[in-house]
Amino acid sequence: MSTVGPPGLGNLALSRKEDWKAFAETPRRSRPEQLTRIQLKVLGEEAKAEYDRQRREWHANLGPIKTPQLVELHEDLWDIVDSNVQDGDKAKGAVAVDAFPGLGKTTSVLAFAGKFHRREIAEKGAFTADGHERLPVCRVGLTGNTGMKDLNRSLLEFFGHPGRNRGTTAQFGQRALDCMLACEVRLLALDDLHFLKWRQSNGIEVSNHLKWIANEFPVTLVMIGVGLSGKGLFSEGGSPSEEALAQTGRRTTRLGMRPFTIESEADRREWRQMLLALEQRVVLAESHPGMLADDLSDYLFARSTGHIGSLMTLINRGCQRAVRSGTECLTRDLLDRVRNDEASEAARRELETALEKRRLTSRPRSTRKKAA
Repeated sequence: MSTVGPPGLGNLALSRKEDWKAFAETPRRSRPEQLTRIQLKVLGEEAKAEYDRQRREWHANLGPIKTPQLVELHEDLWDIVDSNVQDGDKAKGAVAVDAFPGLGKTTSVLAFAGKFHRREIAEKGAFTADGHERLPVCRVGLTGNTGMKDLNRSLLEFFGHPGRNRGTTAQFGQRALDCMLACEVRLLALDDLHFLKWRQSNGIEVSNHLKWIANEFPVTLVMIGVGLSGKGLFSEGGSPSEEALAQTGRRTTRLGMRPFTIESEADRREWRQMLLALEQRVVLAESHPGMLADDLSDYLFARSTGHIGSLMTLINRGCQRAVRSGTECLTRDLLDRVRNDEASEAARRELETALEKRRLTSRPRSTRKKAA
């Protein structure tokens, strides 16, 4: 059995260019071979340990899955990024991906950014005309105390700039601009933007700084966060602070991500397609068609409340337990012993009751008829 994963991807910090390149350019993992129970039994101790290691890493990295939500977000991002090829004298439109936790917004944006990185390298080469390393994407994460100087320092940290530790806010900003221009960055992703306190001084500072980036940097700015609208990113009011934020809002397109629901037949078909795609990726000796989509559809919806992040966490942890315990299958009994995130666990009881009493169902009408 060959290895299924690239070495070192579990030890990455995507806020550094070397790690970002490894994330974007390393080939995708290959699915481990599907073995039966009989084949598992004849494996030697070392071979079994290696096979289980492969499955452990594979199940921990099942995504991203091409859900309708991901496809919709990527189409919108391609529209915006590809339309932002104006000359440098024109400000480019920004994007705010604003959605509740657990809906896969960061995962989806990173998947898009990886595709964009690979497309730019394929079309233009790994180096610029001046011989600099081409870095189509720069990604940084924000914290609750981020001000202009901290943001500029984070940008310099991404490039490993030697001047990232000493200097003024303005000097850091100019160095960051020099790096962006030299490496021909075209997409700047700022994650966890909700950590900012927008209506306090740091928030207004950074908002003005984001406008400066949009004006001066030849990049599409993609901001990722939770509740950005409620925090004032798109505000239009009378105070000077709200007017500053409103200008950011005028230049920013808000994109969201929706949870899975089971209110209509189309919704239920989407949920089923998600489970069918997911069960094809599970590598357990006793896995079978319909293990998730037929046997556990209602149960998994109740445990995840339609949030893909919660669903992926539950399936990942369930697969780890199924391998360790030798169960080699995902069942309700096994998953009942697997803990999920607190938000899903808190919302689970009421939804489970409605599903068990048939007031709700996650299964499309066609599959219910077959079961009957």
